[in-house]
Amino acid sequence: QLQLVESGGGSAQPGESLTFSCRGSGFRLDYKVIGWFRQAPGGEREAISCITMGNGRTMYADTVKGRFTSARDSTTNTAWLQMNSLKPEDTGLYYCAARSDYAGTYCHSNTRMKSSDFESWGQGTQVTVSS
Repeated sequence: QLQLVESGGGSAQPGESLTFSCRGSGFRLDYKVIGWFRQAPGGEREAISCITMGNGRTMYADTVKGRFTSARDSTTNTAWLQMNSLKPEDTGLYYCAARSDYAGTYCHSNTRMKSSDFESWGQGTQVTVSS
């Protein structure tokens, strides 16, 4: 069964850090882009970052730029989102998603990610930032 298995997230105080991981189960992520999305309570789904598993190219939304970092490790078939300097407005349900990208061109600094671009999704993981 092809799955994206999420782990991490949780609760933090403002200014603290959390890590959110996404592992491919049943399929390799080598020719994939991993996208990170989040949805605040009552809000719309927001695309916040992507990373190309092959060449490591990344994109960050302005709301997380300078605070969040996407990384990947092909040996463990895993990508993760390191979230630093967390703010209360970072609270929400976080998702990882995958799409095929054999040319390695989808994810770049000007990419405007859409949910519909992605084929596979994780189950969603809660991140709560509050004092």
